[in-house]
Amino acid sequence: MSLMITDECINCDVCEPECPNEAISQGETIYQIDPNKCTECVGHYDTPQCVEVCPVDCIPVGIEETKEQLMARYIQLTGQK
Repeated sequence: MSLMITDECINCDVCEPECPNEAISQGETIYQIDPNKCTECVGHYDTPQCVEVCPVDCIPVGIEETKEQLMARYIQLTGQK
């Protein structure tokens, strides 16, 4: 499972522009992460950028996919190796 945003989100708008895969969008009440686009920034950065900028820590890390799964999704989304 990719990262997810909890209901503690305050809709501060800082995470959406940080996502290199455009996986974050405004949901009905809070921001949401598209699991088909989220690579936890594997292939782009060393750490998930949304987690780095979130002022309320509403994106828990630890709901893990393997780096191999995340890299495969990165390659599928970008066409890069």
